[in-house]
Amino acid sequence: MPQARPATDPRIDAYIAKAAPFAQPILVHLRDLVHRAVPEAEETIKWGMPHFMVAGKNVAGLAAFKAHCAFVVHGEGRQGADDAGMGAYGKIAALADLPPDSQLIAKVREAAARVASTGTARKPAGGFAPKPDIPMPDDFAAALSTVPKAKAALESLAPGQRRDYLDWITSAKQPATRTKRIAQAVEWLAEGKKRNWKYESC
Repeated sequence: MPQARPATDPRIDAYIAKAAPFAQPILVHLRDLVHRAVPEAEETIKWGMPHFMVAGKNVAGLAAFKAHCAFVVHGEGRQGADDAGMGAYGKIAALADLPPDSQLIAKVREAAARVASTGTARKPAGGFAPKPDIPMPDDFAAALSTVPKAKAALESLAPGQRRDYLDWITSAKQPATRTKRIAQAVEWLAEGKKRNWKYESC
């Protein structure tokens, strides 16, 4: 007999229905894939995004933006390339941008297994190789020096949060992009915002 479909959250149905036409098949596919990987996963909305939990802990999440989607497997980190988007799978604009289903299913199951064994999908300490420090760029330092509030905010951030800003700025491929990012960073910092603040609020 075919397996019964897991209980679904109508808020996720509404989220998918409101997404752009290109995004809908991607979201439907990823939602189904998570349930195939972990049939016991429960659906919810967190940070304004569809999420899937096991034993009350986050395992995976997905999101739709204007021109791309994102898929997050908790504990896998995020893409490090320039403007690669949220999550470890970059900006997903079509189903063809996704890795094979078998690879994604394995990653979701690994996250669920971490929840079962440790109570969290995060990888244990030492699971990721330490990243080298990013020196403070002279142009960013000069911009910060004109806005003491922004400079103080950056200095108060945790090391990883400071790195998010430095990585974003130094990874810009064009001088104009770098200048624009520096200005945006100073503005956000003056408002007390982290680099990825958009993903932390509903």
